Amino acid sequence: MTTTTAPAADAVVPRHHTPVRRPSLLRLTVVELRKLVDTRAGRWLVITIGLITAAIVALQLVYAKEADQTFLNFFVPSLLPVSVLLPVLGILSITSEWSQRTALTTYALVPRRERVVAAKLVAVSLTAIASVLTSLAVAAVGTLVASAIGGAGTWQFDWSLVLNAVVIQVTSVLMGAAFGLLLLNPPLAIVGYLLLPTLWGVLGEMVKPLRGPSEWLDTSKTMEPLFSSDAVTSGQWGRIAVSLLVWMVLPLAAGLFRTLRREVS
Repeated sequence: MTTTTAPAADAVVPRHHTPVRRPSLLRLTVVELRKLVDTRAGRWLVITIGLITAAIVALQLVYAKEADQTFLNFFVPSLLPVSVLLPVLGILSITSEWSQRTALTTYALVPRRERVVAAKLVAVSLTAIASVLTSLAVAAVGTLVASAIGGAGTWQFDWSLVLNAVVIQVTSVLMGAAFGLLLLNPPLAIVGYLLLPTLWGVLGEMVKPLRGPSEWLDTSKTMEPLFSSDAVTSGQWGRIAVSLLVWMVLPLAAGLFRTLRREVS
């Protein structure tokens, strides 16, 4: 007779563990997009951006001359105020992990911090592109209303301006995110982003030796051709690239280095 020996009570039975799959960049980006409107500040900032875009078109319908009520004139003026607010959204997206003390949970679930940062940058860039689409939609509505109430209502438009608008808004929000990464403190990053480029622009106007470098490093000057319907020249693109290297790429690199090395507590 064959007997079967039962395993000892304290014997360790091997188990097959299913490997845990790390979340994809797409999933992380969706999470970061949701985080943008999870907080009261972020939610109201997004709402404010939409309201400002609509308000600019409404004011032009009321006060602008009928000949000026065109798709082009509805679209372009909405870019500047939105480009001022988008960097604040980028700053809040980056610094919220530290200001709300969620960094410990976030970086425990996703230990590779650079993937979280990349998802945040993609999320705010998509939000910037969405703001351009919103401006286009509101400008289209304004043009239809203008044609119905006796305004010019013309649709003549150089569609290269859409690419320029995307560049303006995406680089603006990434500049804000760069300052957020570098300083990791919402008030400090907002003040730094608003103060330092402005101070440089003032010095470039007041100090004669700085006027030359200011033409290459003052983003208010280098980005100005993007608001025009004229084609941007290669020299202007070069100045845009140099100014973004200083105010966006270098702070992003330094901020990423700091974020990767900072101790989470």
